[in-house]
Amino acid sequence: MKKIIQIARLELSLLFYSPIAWLLMIILFVQMSVDFTAALPPLEKGGNFSFLTRDLFTNPNALGLLSRILDSLYLYIPLITMGIISREISSGSIKLLYSSPVKLSQVVYGKFAAMLVYNLVIIGVMSLFVLAGITFIPAFDYPHILVALFAAFLLLTAYAAIGIFVSSLTTYQAVAAISTFVLLAFMNYIGKVGQEYDVIRDLTHSLSMPTRAARMMAGLLNSRDVIYYLAITGMFLAFTITKLELERKSKSVFQRVFRYTIIVVIGLTITYVSSRQSMIAYDDVTGTQVNTITKASQEILKKMGDEPVELTTYINGMEGSYWEITPSRRISNISRWEPYLRFKPNIKLKWVYYYDSIPGMTATLKEYNKTFEEAVVQLAKLQKLNLRNFKRPEQIRKEIDLTGENARAVMQLKYKGKTTFLRTFPDPQFWPNEEETGAALKRLIQPIPKIVFATDGYQRSIDKLGDRDYQMLINDKLNRSSMINQGFDIDTVALEESAIPANIAALVIADPKVAFSATVKAKLQQYIAAGGNLMIVGEPGKQQVINPLLESLGVKMENGMLVQRSKDYSYDLVTPALAPGAVAMDPKLQSLFQQKAIVAMPSAGTLSYEEGGAFAIHPLLMTDAQSSWIKKGKFVLDSAALTVDSKSGDEQGAFPTALMLTRQVSSKEQRIIVAADADFFSNAEAGRRNLGTLNSYFATRIFSWFSYGEFPVDASRPFPKDNSTTLSKGSVKTMQVLYYGIIPGIMFLSGMMTLIRRKRK
Repeated sequence: MKKIIQIARLELSLLFYSPIAWLLMIILFVQMSVDFTAALPPLEKGGNFSFLTRDLFTNPNALGLLSRILDSLYLYIPLITMGIISREISSGSIKLLYSSPVKLSQVVYGKFAAMLVYNLVIIGVMSLFVLAGITFIPAFDYPHILVALFAAFLLLTAYAAIGIFVSSLTTYQAVAAISTFVLLAFMNYIGKVGQEYDVIRDLTHSLSMPTRAARMMAGLLNSRDVIYYLAITGMFLAFTITKLELERKSKSVFQRVFRYTIIVVIGLTITYVSSRQSMIAYDDVTGTQVNTITKASQEILKKMGDEPVELTTYINGMEGSYWEITPSRRISNISRWEPYLRFKPNIKLKWVYYYDSIPGMTATLKEYNKTFEEAVVQLAKLQKLNLRNFKRPEQIRKEIDLTGENARAVMQLKYKGKTTFLRTFPDPQFWPNEEETGAALKRLIQPIPKIVFATDGYQRSIDKLGDRDYQMLINDKLNRSSMINQGFDIDTVALEESAIPANIAALVIADPKVAFSATVKAKLQQYIAAGGNLMIVGEPGKQQVINPLLESLGVKMENGMLVQRSKDYSYDLVTPALAPGAVAMDPKLQSLFQQKAIVAMPSAGTLSYEEGGAFAIHPLLMTDAQSSWIKKGKFVLDSAALTVDSKSGDEQGAFPTALMLTRQVSSKEQRIIVAADADFFSNAEAGRRNLGTLNSYFATRIFSWFSYGEFPVDASRPFPKDNSTTLSKGSVKTMQVLYYGIIPGIMFLSGMMTLIRRKRK
């Protein structure tokens, strides 16, 4: 060990008595300073930040100072390692090493130890920017950044080992530098080569070095990538020692090849075994565990036990979603599932490519007098697709029924003979979130809650996109937030013709226009008496239709319509706030209740109820007593402002617009919602953005209540603490001066003084 340390000290003195080492450190610092100082003024202006530590240092989609430098770190190693061995060979001192009592392995380890110290100096230069972040981010995420720096150090270490080996192959330092540049550049960009071919893809990805560091940069420390860098480092150090030993000893070509082969086999075996999913150990060091699926998802996977899950992605080459799941993107698609594979390694991933007609294609083909096959061939030529890699329409239809999936890329999950779909979406995110994924997995292991909408009496439709209908929130397969994508089954029933389905989560009666028959009323009474969950929403003016359904519940929709005084909106737009009953229904509404969050209800009525009856009744929404009142009689909404007319029976005050009813029936809590407005979860109100309302979320919590909290899956996380900055205009200017001038100047003067002192000696 002493000899290794002595060699390392000697090599370090040679390094830092060279202008190249100092110059490279200054260039690295200046390169990072340009990006860092440019990001400070926007931060000083303030705003709503989240994950500020990550965005500033490790997120390549934001500033990502440390992650961005990964792609250029290989440029700083070849000029340092180019003479580390070749200098000994060209000067002839290598012969002295051969004859000295020092082992060649000690020589290599000593020189490598010197490079480790230099790499630590580079990490120290990078850490200067981290220290700046610590000064103005109050809740700095220290573990995350420490792992990011560790990842950069491992990458530099592997680069150094490669550089040492290349240096041992030639007597010319310039050749060693150029060769190292080429080899490191190759290993940096090889991961982008041949990604459309299955066999080549895995091989080139395994050789891509920065990709693994980028994973750890995100804050996920894992044994696979750490062992990979250590194995690569060990392999090239072993290559170097072998090269030097074979120079001293006479060996046959077979023996030389055999020794190198053994090293390669051992190294690849280690990396292969350590990359098996069951062998990987993880540690998510981020403050909010952003790289780890939530406890809810973990619990779902745990309940699945040891049975495998088969996940098959079906991709239509004729539809635009194909370009998000091309074979060349397979690695990134697989990485999406790694958080789940971490807890359930036997999820089997498959991809099936096919071509079939897409919505609107038939009409377009008729317009241009083309057949489907002609259009497919033309499109394949334009997009350079090999149709031999795609299944034909008749082939895919024999394998699976994708009717109703809009021809988009869709995933089918299969577990113990049960199947369900997990969809992609036409929004910027494209892939399903953890909520949608968790809901699909959960559907495979437990009963699926079904929401059934009655269709009698011209009720609102769940299959139309009209303003007053419900498709967007309830039954839109292209909307990730719709109930059908959050784990629910959606169905309809004609009560006049059919019985109410058994074992449903809830029956919804939405704004019937005509009164129900005695037969239907009897069915409803029987359903309610048996403890069925129910949602009844009506509109003012139809009290004679709704109230007969509410009699047995002890609830009544009062005559008149609620109006609300407003400067900007029509008086018939009422915005009741959450009542304490909403928190009792769902504790997740607690913070919104404290913020006095509102729900938009156009043309709403008001409800009254009897206390002490069979049901415990609590208001969910209450209007503002100062600005709202019940308007009785006929009136016209025009430019003239409405006023409270007590003579006509108008009543001002706080009125409930939605009620929650509960009672115990056998071992089950019966749950009923009554609302005096049928628009609050309609397509128009679900998409409203101008009032800051929570219509969609409030409606979602209602359906969650009907499923007893089973769906949607709760994948919420704690809000990040590093969401603010203490930067001011003065501190920004100080940092700009410090990082643009003072620190680079100090580094330059230190290098000059060291070199001058060396020259004098």
